[in-house]
Parts: sequence; C-alpha cells; structure tokens
Amino acid sequence: MPIESVAILGTGLIGSSVGLALRSHGFSGSIAGWDPNPGQVHVALRREAITVIADDPLAAAAEANLILLGGPVFTILEWLDRLAPLLRSHQLVTDVGSVKGALCEHARSKYNGPGQPGFLPGHPMAGKELSGAENADAGLFEDAVWLFTPCNQAEGSSPAAQAWRTWVARFGARPIDMDPARHDILCAWISHLPQLVSTAMCALLEDEFAANADLLPIGGRALREMTRLGASPFSMWRDIAHTNSDAIARSLDALEQRIAHIRENLKTPELRDQFDRANRFRLRDPRNP
Repeated sequence: MPIESVAILGTGLIGSSVGLALRSHGFSGSIAGWDPNPGQVHVALRREAITVIADDPLAAAAEANLILLGGPVFTILEWLDRLAPLLRSHQLVTDVGSVKGALCEHARSKYNGPGQPGFLPGHPMAGKELSGAENADAGLFEDAVWLFTPCNQAEGSSPAAQAWRTWVARFGARPIDMDPARHDILCAWISHLPQLVSTAMCALLEDEFAANADLLPIGGRALREMTRLGASPFSMWRDIAHTNSDAIARSLDALEQRIAHIRENLKTPELRDQFDRANRFRLRDPRNP
C-alpha cells in the first residue's frame, strides 16, 4: 500500500528531518505538521519539511496514511491514547522515540488487532545535540541504523509497515528489527549512558570552573567531544530516564565499578589492560578513524 499522505506530530529535529528526507527522496504527497510550539511548526513549513500546518492534529492524523509521532516518550504515550479511537485499520502509526518497551505495553490493547490501526515503533539512531526544526537535515539518516521493534509479528510485515520500511531505506538508513526489551537494554548502553556521562561531566565542570571561564578554552578536542552531548535538552531525556530507568541504572552501576577499578589501579599494570580493552573496542567499529 503506497503512502500518499503523512502527518508529523512533533516537528522538532527528527520529525522535520523526516519531512525533509521524504521530500528529498521524491515523496510528492501531503505532509501535515503540528507541534506544541507554534514557532517550530512555522520553521518546518518555511524549510519545506511539511507542506501544510495542521490546525487540528487529530483531524490531520485521521486523514493520513502514516502518522509519525515525535517528541518525548510521555508525549508519544499520550498520542497513542488519543489516536487509537480515531484511526482505521489501514493506517499506520510509527514513532521516533528512544524507549520501546513502554510504548508496546501501552499500545497492546489499542493497536495491531482486528479492525485496529497499526503501530510499528521505530528509532532512528541519528541525531544532534541541538534540537529544533531549524537544525533539521534531510541527510541526517544516511548510513544510520533505523531500529524497528514490532509489537507483534503481523504488524511488522503489514503492507503499511513494508511501505514505511521502504521509505526509510530510501533515506539511506539501514532498517533492523529488534525485540522491544532488547532495544531498551541496548540503547541504555549505547545511547542513554553516553548522554548521562556527558551531562555529569558538564555539570561537574560547571561547578568546578564556572567562576574561571577563562580556563575552559584551554580544553581541546577531547573536551569538546566528551561534553558535546551536554547541550541536549532535559525535556527529551526526562522521559527516557523515567521509562528506561532499570536498564539505565544497571549501565551506570557498571560504569561506576569500572571507574572505581581504574582509580584503584592508576599505578599498576592493570591500567594498561584497560587501555588495551578500550583500544580493541574502538577498532571493532569501522566508522572510527
């Protein structure tokens, strides 16, 4: 089933980047956009990430083949509740949130059943530390993994889901299916932990050096790379911390133990072993220089 109309509810960085990617890869249908921040949706329209501003997001969703939900996880949960009674079985809802178990559990009785709309959770592993439609990029998803976590096997292979997967592949992304619980554990390690480490480091440096700002320019590339994620907004990460707290806590506990181990071995051969392990990990990723 072709996708001829799209509603993007949440025209921030990812939502607007999806709109730009659709346009740049030949999508000629309608893209309606809505955002709780009117400024964001007007920027999205000016940048042609959307073709029309939706005055009523529910009405726009009811008329679309595909509804893409952006924004924080709690917002996505609210949209799932509001949309379920309005949508029909041929329509597909997807999202770009960073937590999937809570979404699938919440959607269990409302989606993917007989006569119900489809729901295919998605998570593009791409982004920037700067949010907003003004930072959207049509090429954001090129060479990125786009994780899908079907709540059940039937929805993962429905005609609407296959049509959306085809578009994601056109963006230059690599679609991969994953169990929702596995997704949340994996993302706690590869996404949520790096964010919280950078946040902690930035907060620590703010406490230590805010009164001596002239010292900060001394820091080079290492400092910039380690603190880049510290610019990320709390509004997005609050919901992730709430809905994936167990997996995130386990990764933080493991990191605390590893840091303590390094601290206790600053003058022993064990420190070299930790560097060797770190070097081997970096070499496993072909994207690293």
